[in-house]
Amino acid sequence: MVFVPGTAIGDEIIARVVKVRSGCAYGIIEEITSPSPHRIDPDCPVFGRCGGCSLRHMDYRAELEIKGRWVKENLLRIGGIDAPMESPVPSPRESRYRNKAAYPIRLYNGKTRAGFFAKRSHAPVPVGDCLLQPQVFGDIAGYVCDWLDRRGIAPYDEKNHSGLVRTLYLRIGEATGQIMACIVINGSGIPGEAELAQGLVSAFPGIKTILLSENRRRDNVILGDAERVLYGDGRICDILCGIELSLSARSFYQVNRGAAELLYKKALEYAAPKRDHILLDLYCGAGAIGLSMAKNAGMIIGVESVAQAAQDARRNAAANAVANARFYHGDAADAAQIMREIGRRPDTVILDPPRKGISPEAIAGIIDINPQKIVYISCSPATLARDCKLLAAHGYAVVKACAVDLFPRTAHIEAITLLENGN
Repeated sequence: MVFVPGTAIGDEIIARVVKVRSGCAYGIIEEITSPSPHRIDPDCPVFGRCGGCSLRHMDYRAELEIKGRWVKENLLRIGGIDAPMESPVPSPRESRYRNKAAYPIRLYNGKTRAGFFAKRSHAPVPVGDCLLQPQVFGDIAGYVCDWLDRRGIAPYDEKNHSGLVRTLYLRIGEATGQIMACIVINGSGIPGEAELAQGLVSAFPGIKTILLSENRRRDNVILGDAERVLYGDGRICDILCGIELSLSARSFYQVNRGAAELLYKKALEYAAPKRDHILLDLYCGAGAIGLSMAKNAGMIIGVESVAQAAQDARRNAAANAVANARFYHGDAADAAQIMREIGRRPDTVILDPPRKGISPEAIAGIIDINPQKIVYISCSPATLARDCKLLAAHGYAVVKACAVDLFPRTAHIEAITLLENGN
């Protein structure tokens, strides 16, 4: 098997093999002798250099086919699971769908520029207007970079751990138009920060809040441990599945609102809760999934390891007058103990973990709780397959699965599986 990036289904190519490993090899295109009917001209000037998009060279129908195959093949190859696959769910939009971006701020040819990293690298690629983001994100990033240059404030140098401004982190509530700007710095403050905040708010009326995040670490973590508000209250609002959500900088929230609504409707379909059912929502973030199901269930119990996000979830339940939802700050592995203290057993567990998947301790807790159903949402088909295999060893069978495309034009896909307890 030879993996060749930049190809499309149906291409005939001449490739040069550059790396050989046990069972597979990697190559690069030397010549496309006969292009695929699915091949299109990339519409981004930095495609191939920026590490964000990988699939802009093929039409969206082919992209969806590939992504559905990724989910099915990972379940079969890693998990040994040959589950019935539903047709992949396309994103309502293929461009301008992201509501969050983290722009590394770096010096590029003597000028401060915002962009993204090259693939498998931390080499900066300046990006003016990224086609995955709202255009206003690029405008805000350009404003900040120009202001830093005028003030003579150095951007971050990763090699030397010097310079001040590391990252510009932006969020937008698509339904409300509210924008959060969070400036991540290698220090405790920016000279003239009040002037910067005032200028941003004047230039971009959609900005509702501006934060500074202090991050002096040498790793790849974006946000620091300490943050303070320069403008607003540190939050923005959005509306998802009819639920008004208050979001802080650390709250998990799906980056594609339109596709997330389709994903959560699919999760509701899989969970099929009844009025007397208890749903345990693990890795619940700001509570979006659980709150979207609350009117169909008896009780929602959410568990979230990020304290700020758990607080947002409680605030969102109150703001939407959802009386049958409780949210706890704790690790997913703590869920069994939380349920024992409540004195109830959940009928269904909803899982939406980070890319690394579920910890062995969390899986042990789920087995201890012994729900009838598990609805597992994942942004990594590989860890999804691994965890489903572990759950299968305890009697949980995957009865159906579906790919939902929250990340068009990139090499990422969201997947959802329904597991049922056969014991």
